[in-house]
Amino acid sequence: MKILVFGNPLIEKDSLALRILPKLRDTFPNIEFKEIEPSESLEKEGKNLTILDVGENIDKVEIIDDIDKLQIGRIYTLHDFDLTYNLKLLKKIGKIKKVKIICIPQDMDENKAFSQIQFILRKWVAQDMQGS
Repeated sequence: MKILVFGNPLIEKDSLALRILPKLRDTFPNIEFKEIEPSESLEKEGKNLTILDVGENIDKVEIIDDIDKLQIGRIYTLHDFDLTYNLKLLKKIGKIKKVKIICIPQDMDENKAFSQIQFILRKWVAQDMQGS
C-alpha cells in the first residue's frame, strides 16, 4: 500500500500530515508513505490513489472517496487549488480511476490526528491481509 502525503511545511495549517508522518512511518513500516508536491505528475503514482492531507470544515479525520464532492474553497497556497483541480482533471481524462483521501482537520491536535489515522490504517491493513 502506498499513501501520498501532501502538505506545506511552511504553513502550519497545511503541515499537519507532514508533522505526523515520521510517527506513521514508524508505526506502519510496510506502508509506503510518499511526500509529494501537487505539481508532480500524480498519474505516475497509479490509477488508484490514496492520499493523506488536511482539510477545512471537518471535526474528525474523514475518508473522502468521491472527488466529485471536492470543491475549490479558500486558497492559501497553490496546493489548495492544484490538488483538487488535478485530481478532477486526471479522473476526467481517464488517467486515474479512484481516489481515497484521508482528510485531517487542519486544526486538530497531532496526537489525536495520529490516533484516528492509525485506527483507519490498521483496519485497511487487516483488510489487505484478508484480501478484501
